[in-house]
Amino acid sequence: MAKGGVKRASPGADDEKDSNPLSNVELSEEDAKKLTEAQRELGRLELVMDILSQQKLLPALEKRREVLKTIEKFWPVALMKNSLFSFYCQHSADQLALSYLEDVWVTRDSTEHRCFTLEFYFKENPFFTNNVLKKQYKYIAPPNADTKPDADGITAAMLDFSWERDVEAQAFKIDWKEPEKALTKLYPRKDGETMDDDDDEIIDMGSLFNFFELAPDTNDLGVTIANEIFSEAIEHFLGEVDDDEVDSDEEDDDDDAEEIDLEKPRSKKQKV
Repeated sequence: MAKGGVKRASPGADDEKDSNPLSNVELSEEDAKKLTEAQRELGRLELVMDILSQQKLLPALEKRREVLKTIEKFWPVALMKNSLFSFYCQHSADQLALSYLEDVWVTRDSTEHRCFTLEFYFKENPFFTNNVLKKQYKYIAPPNADTKPDADGITAAMLDFSWERDVEAQAFKIDWKEPEKALTKLYPRKDGETMDDDDDEIIDMGSLFNFFELAPDTNDLGVTIANEIFSEAIEHFLGEVDDDEVDSDEEDDDDDAEEIDLEKPRSKKQKV
């Protein structure tokens, strides 16, 4: 590689490019339309399978729910085995409050199954009077969205779904027994600004319970709970899920990529 990171083309590279039959392939509007339609149909079928899978799994999840309630501190242990969740729950007071958690449930939106409400059920505790804390990811249908279902119940709005555009995380009011000792007041979340106006930086996560009382879910903790921890709750409890190993593999891949091409942009990772 030349000085300054500029790559030099090998001798004859231009000639090879001119003679390469794959270098100047053009896609006609008709072919582009065919590809879009094929991709859309695959996406539609994946939605059908996802919805059917959730329906089939529901009875088994309900049965598992009753079993988990009989295991002492099942959910606090399972949640703390996840690195992202444990990062949010570092304060000893948070962990004490979490020890009263006895059930976690995910209720899927009947209109858009990718949206959901997390429900954390607590037994009587010295911190708050709520017996359930909720975090809703509310579906906001775009204006003039086509909601006419096909034979499989799939709508055009579902095919055009965008999590960033169509979902709003909601705040939930916690009724603290002693407001002046509310964990979210004792350990507030501290936000900062970065060079990128579209990228928020959290300096200090503060209390875990800011996750419920503040609407934004910057690091997708709720998505992690619903789609990873909840679905593999027993595996988390038993310590059979190593999410740190996944992160390590991704970093190794990035390092390997840099050895090949130092100018290749690195993928943007979530900040925690």
